[in-house]
Amino acid sequence: MRNTRRRREQILQLLVKHGEVHVADLVDRFEVSSVTIRSDLTHIESQGLANRNHGGAALVRTPPQEQDIREKDVLNHPIKDAIGAQAARLVKPGDNIIIDSGSTTMMLAHHLRDHQDLIVMTNGLNIAWELASAPGVELRLTGGLLRKQALSLQGTQAEASLNSYGFDTLFLGVDGLDLQFGLTTHDEAEANLNHRMVERARRVVVLTDASKFGRVSLHRIALLDQVHTVITDAGISSEYNEGLQRLGIEVIVVDSRG
Repeated sequence: MRNTRRRREQILQLLVKHGEVHVADLVDRFEVSSVTIRSDLTHIESQGLANRNHGGAALVRTPPQEQDIREKDVLNHPIKDAIGAQAARLVKPGDNIIIDSGSTTMMLAHHLRDHQDLIVMTNGLNIAWELASAPGVELRLTGGLLRKQALSLQGTQAEASLNSYGFDTLFLGVDGLDLQFGLTTHDEAEANLNHRMVERARRVVVLTDASKFGRVSLHRIALLDQVHTVITDAGISSEYNEGLQRLGIEVIVVDSRG
């Protein structure tokens, strides 16, 4: 399954780069059968990202470009603050949690500053700085290579740092949430680390404003069957609200008007 996911992500990258791909070329590149490649292209087509043709597929929906963390910080700030405040209400004394890097998860960190008896691990430098002076928080960082655009730590060292831990809750930020394709992000190493976080947590809570619904970025983190709760704003469509609940996911909608 992991090899399939990786191959499909690489095919999507080729589609974004070239605008189209051909079955014969992909068979040679990945050393798999034409039946396997056609199955991959059918899967990508089902996400609304490509149209199949006789010899391959053509791109029809480009994944959104990544923004710098400083640009993200100023977008939808009241909504992100309300989402972060709601997420903080789910955290109880004695919890050990992991907080993914990101601008929305940063607001969660802000609202945790006065919490007591917490263990928090994070791969976000901005989140670590926000909680560094919080007296009731025992703070741990994953380590790893710094990705400056996102102020996030990642890589094999970061992934290995999670091996000896089990977390009550993961609070995860995403760049895209699609009912079929699942949770996605722009960077491959970040997706790999996020996937590892999902594996190490008993509960997965996704924090996202409604603009991320229906988006598919290049790298999948996880399918939605691994998600327990989504916290978002009133901009969520009925299609996504009902679709998530049909999957057994709790949907919490915040009011950002204060």
